[in-house]
Amino acid sequence: MLLADTQLSAPGRPTEPAVSTAPQPPVQWHRVLTLLADVSLFIGTREVWTQAATHRPAVAAVISVCYASILGCGVLALVVRGRRALARVDLCVLVTGLTLALCTFVLFHRGSDESVLTAQAARELVAGHGVYGHAWPWLFGGDGIALTPTVTGGYDYTYGYPPLAPLLTAPLLWLGHGGLPAIAMSTGALLVGTVVLWWLLPAPWRSAATMACLGFSMISMYGRLGYPAILALALLVPVVVRWPRIGRGGRLGPAGVAQAACLGAACAAQQLPWFLAPFLLAGIYAVRRGELGARAAGLVVLRLAGVAATAWLLINTYFIVSQPVAWLKGIALPLLQGAVLHGQGLVGVSLYLTNGSDRLDWYGYASLLLLAGLLALFVLFVRRLGPAATVLPWLAFWLATRSQDGYYLMMTPLWLAAAVTAPATEFAGAWQPFTRRLAGPYRRPARIAAAVLLLGPAVVSAALAATGSPPLRMEVTSVRHDVRTLSRLTLRVTNTDGDALTPHFTLTRGQGMYPYFSVVRGPATLPAHATATYELRPPGGRYALPKPGQRIRLRVFTSSPQTLSSADVRLPTV
Repeated sequence: MLLADTQLSAPGRPTEPAVSTAPQPPVQWHRVLTLLADVSLFIGTREVWTQAATHRPAVAAVISVCYASILGCGVLALVVRGRRALARVDLCVLVTGLTLALCTFVLFHRGSDESVLTAQAARELVAGHGVYGHAWPWLFGGDGIALTPTVTGGYDYTYGYPPLAPLLTAPLLWLGHGGLPAIAMSTGALLVGTVVLWWLLPAPWRSAATMACLGFSMISMYGRLGYPAILALALLVPVVVRWPRIGRGGRLGPAGVAQAACLGAACAAQQLPWFLAPFLLAGIYAVRRGELGARAAGLVVLRLAGVAATAWLLINTYFIVSQPVAWLKGIALPLLQGAVLHGQGLVGVSLYLTNGSDRLDWYGYASLLLLAGLLALFVLFVRRLGPAATVLPWLAFWLATRSQDGYYLMMTPLWLAAAVTAPATEFAGAWQPFTRRLAGPYRRPARIAAAVLLLGPAVVSAALAATGSPPLRMEVTSVRHDVRTLSRLTLRVTNTDGDALTPHFTLTRGQGMYPYFSVVRGPATLPAHATATYELRPPGGRYALPKPGQRIRLRVFTSSPQTLSSADVRLPTV
């Protein structure tokens, strides 16, 4: 042994350390992910720079520095040798994305109907007035703020979300008028949520958070529009990260209590978390039951739900006490308001491919039935479907009367959080009901039968809605117009339905909806199987005509029952 020690330390012979001090090289997919996140920051940046160069040169200079950062990070992502060095590049990409988001906020903050309603609700709250049940039509007089038309022939001018967003917007009212305070609140929530998601993810995956939240210019756009759903998204981030581990060992612990409180706060910010919460609770129960047994798992879920409900009630208490009926109607408004068909889902059949349907209510039934069926399937096959818990709830919106893609897009960072931190291995030992009946030699037929049984009602309801017939048959008899505008439209309308209908008329081109026309002549309610002549006047007296060749559709909505009848309007040559 002494001889060996002597030989190792003999002069003139090089010695090698027992442990190498060279940095560990990052895996190649980490480099690629960092590079993709870096490249994604280019999306939409030129438009922002162009606007800034004209109106705010200082902001344009900052964006130019961000361009340099993107280029530099692209080089570093491919050449750094150590994992720590690449982690620093990930941080630089994050900071660049946050800076670009702030620059975009400075330039584009006109907002939307949701931002002006949220800001007005905050002003009413500060003034000691009621937030719910009050219409503010003057908010929509200009600046391109969109209206939400309803099948009753009117528009929704009231605040229809839980109260957390106005509560957090109230301290920011000093920023300015319009929806700016609400936009600042939602944009700030997005930036904080991005940082939290970046921090909570394992180091190699952190750039994916930058890419999902800031890189594609999708989520940040909704933040600049002031959507309360962005606040809900930020609050759901810490809930979803490693969510199958909530209550592990039968204890929530400080982290579990914080996650439960965030879930309750998210439900107090916007209604979308209401659809996700049952899937998370069912999944946690299944995983904990597989670990602890039925009683202990039930206690964990009860404590989790209790903390979430307490947080939700604390945020809502003032409004429940001050205006209970208006509050209840307000937070349920998006589900009950009867807004007209809109979106990229199945409703496109009735909007664009056919002339309407007399069974629009069945779209709503199909959506609810699909949500219930998916939840039941999730419980039955949680070991397989557990990783998709953050995606499954949004499938139901594809069948809804309001199937806007924002309902899916705004929650996509949660898909990422679950994909990275809630893999299939977390559900390997989860409890599943009817395991014996759904296993064995007839496993595949049994599972197919379960899926058909649970999802079949939604499919049937959707088919009924999409195959309905338009109840009103319309014929344009007279059009008063010049080269550019239309001033009067006369129709002959026949009600082919067995119920009396109250029609509300408008013209559309493309996917948008023009404000309702006024009925100058014609009955307010058209009896069953009756025919009448209607003379319509556009709002403001003039309807700007599109370029020749563009399709103009006459749309007629009724509320009881909910129906849509459409017909093309062909203008005679002037």
